[in-house]
Amino acid sequence: MAARLRRKHFIVRFDGQLFSPGRLAEESFRFMENLLPFIHKKLLYQCIAQLLSNFGGRLFKKHTMEQTIVNKVAESGLITLDLETYYPHAPIKVFDLKDYLFMGLILKEKDFRAALQSVNWEEYNGAYVAVTCSADAIIPVWAYMLVASYLQPYALDSVNGDEKTLVNTLFIKKLAALSGEEYLDKRVVVKGCGDIAIPEAAYFEITKKLRPYAKSIMYGEPCSTVPVYKKPAIKSV
Repeated sequence: MAARLRRKHFIVRFDGQLFSPGRLAEESFRFMENLLPFIHKKLLYQCIAQLLSNFGGRLFKKHTMEQTIVNKVAESGLITLDLETYYPHAPIKVFDLKDYLFMGLILKEKDFRAALQSVNWEEYNGAYVAVTCSADAIIPVWAYMLVASYLQPYALDSVNGDEKTLVNTLFIKKLAALSGEEYLDKRVVVKGCGDIAIPEAAYFEITKKLRPYAKSIMYGEPCSTVPVYKKPAIKSV
């Protein structure tokens, strides 16, 4: 394998291809190592300096832009409220009464009580449980009460409804405990897109919670928001 250097124009011919300093800077250090036996030390130092200059400049520029955005957000006084922090992170389970009905349709009290006694309720320990019936059957009220009595010592919380109803209810409970006074006269951005799907009920509830206190409410990200509410300015007399 032959290599030839043309120092005047700083062009490296390697393996039949021409590389300018800019192109060479975009190649990896592995490529530089392959050239080590053929490049003069002084020229190698120049190539490395060019490489660091190109990549370092790009990283510095990217870091500077990101830092500028962060600084602008900080200076704007915006407060980001991420509803993901209120999402129930404990296991979510569904208890379906259909599995304890005769032929999946009829509730026989004696059989139903016996079936519940045989359930390993410890499986619901530390979990959030949605108690529902997926069958189109008539379920007496006392049946749900009986299930609730069995779940109470084990489940973190249980709700009569499907999984969506459970998540909505848990959100409403957690947001109800949030102190709206913490956001008095604050500009609040309720974070939008995230890694977890947040139900519409949570956004609805947090808006009601913030409305009496916040100076303004927005949806989205600090760098791109949708206005929801802005407190009217008080006119001076």
